[in-house]
Amino acid sequence: MTLQNIDGPIRKDAEAMLDVITKFSMEVMRPAGIELDRMASPKDVIASGSVLWEVHKKFRELGLHTLQIPESLGGMGGQIDPVAAIQIYEQMGYADAGLTISLSASARTFHLAALFSNPDIQQLARDFCEDREGKMIGCWAITEPDHGTDWGMGNAIPECGPSVRAVLKGNEYILNGEKSAWVSNGTIATHATLHVGLEPGRGMQGHGLAILPLDLPGITRGKPLDKMGQRPLNQGGIFFEDVVLPKKYMVVPSPDFLNTRAGQGLAAVNGGMAIVFAGLARAAFDEAFRYSKERIQGGVPIFEHANIKQKLMKMFAQTEAARAAARQMALYNWKNPSSPSVTHAVAAKCFSTQTAFDVASDAIQILGGYGLAKEYPVEKMFRDARTSMIEDGCNDALAIKAAEYL
Repeated sequence: MTLQNIDGPIRKDAEAMLDVITKFSMEVMRPAGIELDRMASPKDVIASGSVLWEVHKKFRELGLHTLQIPESLGGMGGQIDPVAAIQIYEQMGYADAGLTISLSASARTFHLAALFSNPDIQQLARDFCEDREGKMIGCWAITEPDHGTDWGMGNAIPECGPSVRAVLKGNEYILNGEKSAWVSNGTIATHATLHVGLEPGRGMQGHGLAILPLDLPGITRGKPLDKMGQRPLNQGGIFFEDVVLPKKYMVVPSPDFLNTRAGQGLAAVNGGMAIVFAGLARAAFDEAFRYSKERIQGGVPIFEHANIKQKLMKMFAQTEAARAAARQMALYNWKNPSSPSVTHAVAAKCFSTQTAFDVASDAIQILGGYGLAKEYPVEKMFRDARTSMIEDGCNDALAIKAAEYL
């Protein structure tokens, strides 16, 4: 059953775009993701000549980096059918989840820049829209060595505040501190969305938000993180030592303003993860189904064995439930950007990532020994899915936070 059968018709132009994305995802992203995953060192992933740069460049050539930026700033915002947009990101997750997150994180900083009235900040969004080479890359710098999922918990204890802090001196802020090795695109980003402590006495509730270039004096990078899953998504720490930040880059200098909108950020990030990993679940199911039709045992394809049919049907039901939940949540939040459903977004993220992990695990079981071999993609999908259950908020902790929005 196709996505169109489930969701109803989409505009002809959107359908054509989806066809282009499907081709890009399977002919460019999938093979590139496998190649990057097999590299011995994460340094090789970001080296000059790496296929990573080809993926970013071809994504820009399609103009998809501008999906959420208003037309007035050169983007495609408002032009794309929301159902088609959901399908696009699910299809990208189907091809390679790590690369999808890298591409999305790269754009997120400039999507945010478009929301602010400061001409200098909006110019970043304009420049990003015009970039077809992949020269401008964003990152979301929030995680710290001492702070991960608890950023969303609103801890007001002074001793538990952010380690990256900014002190206002005249028309400049002085930044000091460290963002951890889990910053997606942290090793390659040219710009960052930076969560930073402004009022230490208020703990995690005393933070602000900056959008800044990462070539300012005093900013250095850590080494790329060597991890088990989503290896095409290069991650690394960012260090700030007496960095002089012009005041214009502190786009949200009021902790109160940011705290009242914390749910919007939580819903946006988790909602995106739900779509991407519903796509990965579908990919793992498809691999298992395809193999079951090809593998002969007892004189017939193993699909003909009752236990395999039963397992595949369970995997299918889980996958379709995750996709349906992610789609309905995303459509509602798309139409209600100022008051999204945080509980539905977090629930969908937790459910999709858990489903992707479970379905990939069952796919390995169906493939047997071949499921453990790198020759087949389900081994990689399993590792990528496991990473997602901690990424952008550990599922257990996210559930505790989201329950407050019930």
